[in-house]
This record gives sequence, structure tokens and C-alpha cells, in this order.
Amino acid sequence: MTLHPGSGDPHRFGTEAFYAALGRAFVAMCAVVPFLFLIEALDQGLAVGLDATAGIIPKRIDGLDGVFFSPFLHHGFDHLYSNSIPLILLGTFVLAAGARRFLWSTLVIILVSGLGVWFTGSSTSVVVGASGVIFGYLGILLTRGIVERSWWNFAVFLLVGLLYGWQLVGILPTDERISWQGHLFGLLGGVVAAIIFRRRRGDLGGPHRSESTLTMP
Repeated sequence: MTLHPGSGDPHRFGTEAFYAALGRAFVAMCAVVPFLFLIEALDQGLAVGLDATAGIIPKRIDGLDGVFFSPFLHHGFDHLYSNSIPLILLGTFVLAAGARRFLWSTLVIILVSGLGVWFTGSSTSVVVGASGVIFGYLGILLTRGIVERSWWNFAVFLLVGLLYGWQLVGILPTDERISWQGHLFGLLGGVVAAIIFRRRRGDLGGPHRSESTLTMP
């Protein structure tokens, strides 16, 4: 058996490790969405009113805990359906770069997006939904393509931009029913996360031990 240089690097496009990491990330993100549907089904079936009790209520202390809970809640199944596909798609590419970076980056996005909504949103509104996280993942892919000089991440950003670029208007105050603050601060949170948790120069260059050529009978 012959292993070619780079065949064990999950960050190098075209390697077996890369496709394996992408596949595992896709499976993981596909498992997240049914969990969100289960939460929505319980919320509606039991009529517990999670949106009102666990959503973000801007400028109110009792609505601050929604910063952490709101990404898991939605205003009905239509809202959840619209977020599901971009969440799986973008989350897959972000997660494929490493689980630890994914978790820390998601936490930063949730904090920046949620606190941005809490400080700038209307105190008469309740904000829920994963769209802030989705815009955060978009910000990560764009920024990684620049700071890590990764044409792969930038190509994914362009592809997603072609598919969902029209949603970028969501960062502008065009519809009072949509939390443009969550979208805008989510995007900014993704930019911040990509810079903080970027792969360092030493990680980007030079072959690793797993990248050396190995020949076995």
C-alpha cells in the first residue's frame, strides 16, 4: 500500500482524509437538524411557549438568557425549514476543518450575534432562530479564505453566495419581522471567530509526519 504526500491531511483538498472529514461533518450536521425539529415539535405539541420564555428579549435582563437558547428555537416549522438546508451546508464545511474549532467558533458566533441583538434590537420583540449562526458560518468561510489563503474556503463561500446570496440583504433593516441585527452580528461573529481560531502559519506549511510517503507490501 502506498500513501502519497498529503494523503493524511484533512485540510488539504483532494486527499482521502479531506473527503473523510467532510463526510463525517455532513453526517454530524444532518443529526443536528432533527434535534431542532424535535425541540419545535415539543414546543408546539406541549404548548410550553419556549419562544417567549427562552428567546432573546432585547434590553431586558430576563431576556438575556435567550442569547444561548434562541439559536435552538424557531417561529414554527416554516422558519425551521428555511434554516435547515443552509445550516447543514455551511455547518458541514465549517465542521470539516476541525471539531474543536467548530465548537469554539459557534460559541463566539452565538455570543456576538445574541448580544448584538440584545443591545440593538427592539425591546418589544422576541428573537429566535439559527439564522445568526448561519450568517456566522458564512463569515467564517469568507474570512478563512482570506486569512488562511485557502482557495477552498473561498470557493465554498462563492458557491454558497451563488445559492443563497440573495439572503445577504438580511443584514439590512428591510423587514421588521426579520432580525437583521442577528444576521449582521452573526456575520461579524464569524469573521471574528475565523481570525481568532485561524490555522497558524506553522500549521499551513510544510509536510507533517502523516504526509510523508509510506510504502507497505
